Amino acid sequence: MVTINIWALIILFGIPSGITSFCFWLIQRKIDRREKKIEEREIAREKKIEEREAARKKQELFTIKGTSAAIALCEATARAVQRIPDAHCNGDMHKALEYAEKIKHEQKDFLSEQGINALFN
Repeated sequence: MVTINIWALIILFGIPSGITSFCFWLIQRKIDRREKKIEEREIAREKKIEEREAARKKQELFTIKGTSAAIALCEATARAVQRIPDAHCNGDMHKALEYAEKIKHEQKDFLSEQGINALFN
């Protein structure tokens, strides 16, 4: 008859199980590291996108301010030229001034509408 030693049986089954568990632990650790790197890349990518979007918004604001400043300068120049007695302003100067004022008000109305929409959406 064969006698079975309980300790030998535990060791016989325990060693392969321990080795297998260790291998799975190493694989899981490698997967976790890879996932962490992917998450860090995604966070960095999202941060860059947010920075670009903030820069775009700032550029858009500067463009709007620049346009408003240019219109204001054009209006002031046109009004100054109109006050010169020898300038002999024709209808083109008056039409251009009216057009600049119209565009300025349309832009102001549009920006106001966008601001209201942003508040309620």
